[in-house]
Amino acid sequence: MTLDAELVAAIRRDYRTAPIGEPDRVMLDYVSQLTRDATRITPAHHDALRAAGFDDRGILQITLIAAWFNYINRVADALGVGRASGEEKEGPRRS
Repeated sequence: MTLDAELVAAIRRDYRTAPIGEPDRVMLDYVSQLTRDATRITPAHHDALRAAGFDDRGILQITLIAAWFNYINRVADALGVGRASGEEKEGPRRS
């Protein structure tokens, strides 16, 4: 499958208004919540995924893949992977 540049740009801008199908939108809603605060995932999120056509195995796969990407990105950020030497993200300083 190839994604065209316009679709990629639309998803990057806001997946909620991008021209994607409802199953993809529901999946991205779930992944977005998982990324922001996984403790707020409820059975209603899983029910929405099932209603969009995902079975328990699919829900598990979505969860594992999103969680792994979140984990590996945090590790990379903590180690400065991908940043030029000496480059720091702006933010509050802690002592």
